[in-house]
Amino acid sequence: MNLDFYKYQGTGNDFVMVDNRTKKFPKENVAIISKLCDRNFGVGADGVILIENDADYDFKMIYFNADGSQTFCGNGGRCAVAFAKHLNIIDSKTHFIAFDGDHFADIESGIVSLKMIDVNEIKIQENSVFAYTGTQHHVEMVVNLDNFPVFEKGKEIRYSYSDPGSNVNFVEQINNTTFRVRTYEKGVENETLACGTGVTAVAIAMHITKKTNSNLINLPVEGGNLNVSFTEKNGTYTNVFLKGPATFVFKGNITI
Repeated sequence: MNLDFYKYQGTGNDFVMVDNRTKKFPKENVAIISKLCDRNFGVGADGVILIENDADYDFKMIYFNADGSQTFCGNGGRCAVAFAKHLNIIDSKTHFIAFDGDHFADIESGIVSLKMIDVNEIKIQENSVFAYTGTQHHVEMVVNLDNFPVFEKGKEIRYSYSDPGSNVNFVEQINNTTFRVRTYEKGVENETLACGTGVTAVAIAMHITKKTNSNLINLPVEGGNLNVSFTEKNGTYTNVFLKGPATFVFKGNITI
């Protein structure tokens, strides 16, 4: 089977994008998904995103991690919006459905602002915070993030949570509104250059633990800069928006 695909990236979080409105992609074949994501023998990506039709929304986004597991991906969602615009499915605003529910987004000059789910599943632990922001996230503050062993520590913590485990975010505070983040992602099983649901979890964790009193947080990641805004009331976070660039890289065709 010949597969046309597009490559997009959001602050270095990269994805193989497929227009699957004809539903020809073999979604049940985990080996194909893993091969597409393989950086030596495939296209190379953190995940695969399918765009499909939906009766009630502008489109449906289906996201697969590199290991074939399904979840929601914030940067993937932003790239899905950019891809849907390229396909002329949407104009500058959209309402779409994904693994964790429905999302609103707008896109202007390549910058996508994506409304995330409301966040109320937050657990403040002894040295960390756990939050569900569309997928599971452990947030932990460290010093000297540049030299921190993200892969080794991330892998250890990722498996300390019960199935399906947790993504792991290590954070260093820069100032009252800026927090630098490095993330180990489950499903990719490695550090990625950015994680949208991860920086969302970090922003909320920093606010709920009173490291910041701002509701607009700047989040430098290895692949660029993201920001997260929100409204908080009684420990519940609503109107949560993840904002940053979503960029087309190239188009290709591969035999699968």
